[in-house]
Amino acid sequence: MIRIVQLMTEKNHFLEKFYTLNEQQIIKLESGFYEEIETFYNKREDMINIIKYIDSEINKAHLQHRDINGVFAETDKRALRETMRVKELFVGKILDQDMQVLALIDEAKSKIIRELQDVRLAKKAMAGYKSA
Repeated sequence: MIRIVQLMTEKNHFLEKFYTLNEQQIIKLESGFYEEIETFYNKREDMINIIKYIDSEINKAHLQHRDINGVFAETDKRALRETMRVKELFVGKILDQDMQVLALIDEAKSKIIRELQDVRLAKKAMAGYKSA
């Protein structure tokens, strides 16, 4: 049980890093800085892979140390519940951040499309003046 709590604590550490990375990127996106978006996604992917690895280790530890007879100490169970609570908190916040990141990127895409349409219309208008 102690191993599972240690792994969950480690997972929460990486979820916190993930959350912080998102926060930093949101600030950049809100100020119109999109140049490092690929680096951002690569860092996120790396952290997701680490979290997946920790999840697999948690699964292995769980299979090896099941509480079939109810022998785990109440303090260990409380510690595990607390790590689960923290994990759920970070996951919820990260999901909210992801929605915010997607909205900011979508907003930038829409702005670029509008600008391209304006340029195309201006070119048509200029072509009309040239032929007249």
